[in-house]
Amino acid sequence: MEDINKWLLSSYLNESVNHDFAIRRYCPARMEEDQEGVVFDDTELCSSDASTPCLASSEVDDFVDSFINMDQYEKADEGHQEKHQTLGHCMVMNNDDADADADEHSSMNGVFGYLPTTMEDSELEMYENLTMLEEEVATMSDSFGTLPEFVHCGKEANLGVQQGLELVHMLLACAEAVGCRDNHQAELLINRIFALASPSGDALQRVSYCFATGLKCRFSKSTSMDITLINRENKLEAFHLLYQTTPYIAFGFMAANEAIFQASQGKNSIHIVDLGMEHTLQWSSLIRAFASRPEGPPMVRITGLTHNEEDTSKLQTSMNVLVNEASSLGIHLEFFTISEPASSSLLTVEKLNLRKGEALFVNGILQLHKYVKESRGNLKEILLSVKKLGPTAFTVVEQDTNHNGPFFLGRFLESLHYYSAIFDSLEACMPRNSQHRMRIERLHFAEEILNIVACEGSERTERHERVDQWRRQLGRAGFQVMPLKCTSQVRMMLSVYDCDGYTLSSEKGNLLLGWKGRPVMMSSAWQVASV
Repeated sequence: MEDINKWLLSSYLNESVNHDFAIRRYCPARMEEDQEGVVFDDTELCSSDASTPCLASSEVDDFVDSFINMDQYEKADEGHQEKHQTLGHCMVMNNDDADADADEHSSMNGVFGYLPTTMEDSELEMYENLTMLEEEVATMSDSFGTLPEFVHCGKEANLGVQQGLELVHMLLACAEAVGCRDNHQAELLINRIFALASPSGDALQRVSYCFATGLKCRFSKSTSMDITLINRENKLEAFHLLYQTTPYIAFGFMAANEAIFQASQGKNSIHIVDLGMEHTLQWSSLIRAFASRPEGPPMVRITGLTHNEEDTSKLQTSMNVLVNEASSLGIHLEFFTISEPASSSLLTVEKLNLRKGEALFVNGILQLHKYVKESRGNLKEILLSVKKLGPTAFTVVEQDTNHNGPFFLGRFLESLHYYSAIFDSLEACMPRNSQHRMRIERLHFAEEILNIVACEGSERTERHERVDQWRRQLGRAGFQVMPLKCTSQVRMMLSVYDCDGYTLSSEKGNLLLGWKGRPVMMSSAWQVASV
């Protein structure tokens, strides 16, 4: 994170900078502590909310230190994982080298079958006709109260070192104030943060703007408040742009499709159950791969679970296109949709119309974290129901980060790290004035941040977890990992993106895609454990 690191690093070269700035300057209780010379326990400062401990002053140093050097994740991993082999800007575990060599002879249609295709003129026109960001900010103002005016910032708008440092520390102090339910202090800090943050500035300003908006929504909302500002069409358009301009989504599709393809060898009838179908982007590459099988393509059925009838009707056009494409390749493809989210009552042989003799595959791309609740009981029911179906493979792709901790401050710090890395990668790969980048950030990632920061209870659905937690949950449900064997394909895909910084590693059969060593996405495949 070159720009962010630049001004953060200078704080270590300047001894006059106080790393306890956020707490000492902005938290009245700690200022009183300084004046009176009394040492308080951190939790005492938040007596209004015993369930949310305050940020210890020592943690400010730790956070800023970790924010400075993203490569620390690589060094930390070396302490408990096997030694990595560096290959250009991709990082691959040594124990996968044999698999990587074997991947070169994969029957898939090559990595380029997974790469997003260039947008046609009609698609570009559709994106250009999207509502401008000024209108989005105006909408947010209507829902959340007055927000800062949308300001166009050019390259010269980069924050200086002191301003950048102050912005990060004010974010931490504001998060602490919000966690302590000190709304007055939070309001003062929010106004100062918005004076420096901008939705069109540098990466730090943009990500700070999103987090400040989330903090404002959290402390200003009533007991129930609808924060859904973006419609389905905007979400899908932003998702398409993310898929076309970065490897994050294509990585998940590639790994899942390769696992399905390899496990389907010798199968004449395939049934894929998609736990959350909002589009058909994943399946064209898999259909082409099936067409290349030496023994001939299988008959394919895809059943997609959608949230409502509206989603189902809007999927119909793209499903028809895919069916026609499959037919032209000599593949009999059937598409079915069920307008109901995944549940233990739905995931049955009868409800899914499973047929004897067909190989079942269950596909979960960025879906399982939505079923994680405080008790985890809902997720456990889903996993046990999938196991009962006896799938040949269960593909799981998720964000590799912990946004489901019990305390707000912990989630805030982890999510600030995570999305700062993503915003940095977007800035490195797209120009500052890129409308595509702005739309990806404002229509996709900003909403995720808003959900993580502003929501609680059933409203908080972005409950991302790390790969080790998914391994434990799936293991307890009776699954065992199926090592992914597509590292060479992923390396080829990353080489196509003209942007250094993406890293690839393997951990116990799972693949991790990151930015400058910071894990971002996890891909994995699972099978029912043998008794």
